[in-house]
Amino acid sequence: MAFFSKLKDRLFKSSSKLEQGLDAIVEEGAETSPAPEPTPEPAITQVPTPEPEPESVSKSQAQPEPAASTDADPVPVSAPQPESGSVPAPEPAAAPETTAAKPGLLGRLLGRSSASEPRRVLDDDMLEQLEELLIASDMGVDTALRVTSNMAEGRFGKRLSATEIKELLAQEVARVMEPVAKPLPIYSKRPQVVLVVGVNGSGKTTTIGKLASQFKSAGKKVVIAAGDTFRAAAVEQLQVWGDRAGVPVLTAPEGSDPASLAFDAMTRAQEEGADLLMIDTAGRLQNRADLMEELAKIVRVIRKKDDTAPHNTLLVLDATTGQNALSQVDVFRKISDVSGLVMTKLDGTAKGGVLVALADKFGLPIHAIGVGEQIDDLAAFDPEEFAAALTGLDRS
Repeated sequence: MAFFSKLKDRLFKSSSKLEQGLDAIVEEGAETSPAPEPTPEPAITQVPTPEPEPESVSKSQAQPEPAASTDADPVPVSAPQPESGSVPAPEPAAAPETTAAKPGLLGRLLGRSSASEPRRVLDDDMLEQLEELLIASDMGVDTALRVTSNMAEGRFGKRLSATEIKELLAQEVARVMEPVAKPLPIYSKRPQVVLVVGVNGSGKTTTIGKLASQFKSAGKKVVIAAGDTFRAAAVEQLQVWGDRAGVPVLTAPEGSDPASLAFDAMTRAQEEGADLLMIDTAGRLQNRADLMEELAKIVRVIRKKDDTAPHNTLLVLDATTGQNALSQVDVFRKISDVSGLVMTKLDGTAKGGVLVALADKFGLPIHAIGVGEQIDDLAAFDPEEFAAALTGLDRS
């Protein structure tokens, strides 16, 4: 529950939040109920009826007024009024009547509006707006159409509130995500080789450090291979995480062959009886054929040591890339046989719907999601918590 609270607080900081869009859609086309309108009219007709009384008082009847002024005993000014008493006398009498009319007219309306949410008929126009909102959140056209169609099934023509719309959307999102919400599998094979791939800046190095720390805490013996031999900062960052988690990090001179390092790392992991070997790789754009071929070479080399390796190939995706993540998955699957996804930086985007599109299109397991830089900001993917945070529902 703690991670859900963090997820809900950090997810979608942009002003174009999905939950705000849902509220706006309902409010824009909300129907005003005609029922409350007749109720104020009797209250208005009651206001003129007491008005003749001040007129009769103002003519000469100053004596009956003190009885009314006894209601205002703390005001001694009304007692000595032989000449001008007729002027102030109606004022205290009129004041209570106007205040009595307000609760009937305005107060009842205010109370009624706070008790019931605005509601809107789920029609073609509303469905079109919902589709546009989901597409804008990077859910993709096909997924958005499928989700809204399922939401409308059996409910078309009914009046729904924003909360009900969010509940329906959350149910549909959770339904799409449920089959892919799977933790990283742990096999009996030792060492279990986990190859981590992704484009530049997707968060591979940080993800490896967090996963290694979590596996070490779970009692696993972990070895990390710093396969990004082209970027010194990546090696240093991994070494920091390795020191923090108590996990050894194998490195090679800058510019050396990453496939050779991966081969050496497998040899050492086997000798030391490691449970997991996590291999970092250099960030590469999916449209660079030479870099993708280099990744394919790493896979070929480690299979010389173990023809079943890598046992997991994690593709780390940056949520801020939006629909571009779809093309990344498509290309990386062909080169490195991606077995699962990790989505990072969900705290930096208003378009987390791309995760729904990925699940709907590829059906690849989503092992974890990240919403920050701390060790506990990476957690196993929970479809219901994600759906609730995406739509702004409170699950606490």
